[in-house]
Amino acid sequence: MEIKNEKWNILKSPCITEKAVDASTQGNFYVFKVFNDANKIEIKKAVEEKYKVDVLQVRTISIPRKKVKRGRTEGFKPGYKKAIVKVKEGQKIEMISQ
Repeated sequence: MEIKNEKWNILKSPCITEKAVDASTQGNFYVFKVFNDANKIEIKKAVEEKYKVDVLQVRTISIPRKKVKRGRTEGFKPGYKKAIVKVKEGQKIEMISQ
C-alpha cells in the first residue's frame, strides 16, 4: 500500500554536487532526486510542504541508465529522475541540516 501524495514518496534526496551547490548560491535553484513517476505539480507541492518555501518553477530531467563493465561482467547503473526547483527570491533551503 503506497500513499502517493505524501512528500516523502516524491523526493528521494537532494543532489549535493559542485554544480548544484553553485546554482543554489547564484540563482536560488535547488536540485533533488525524485521518483520516476513524479510530475512537476507533485514535486512543487512536496518541496513547499517539506521546506516551507514558495516554488516558482520546476524543471525535470530523466537521466538514462548507463552501461558499465567490471572486468568481464557487464551491467547497468540505474537511471533516475531529477528536478531543478527555483524558489522565491530571499528564501533559502538548508540542505545540510535536513
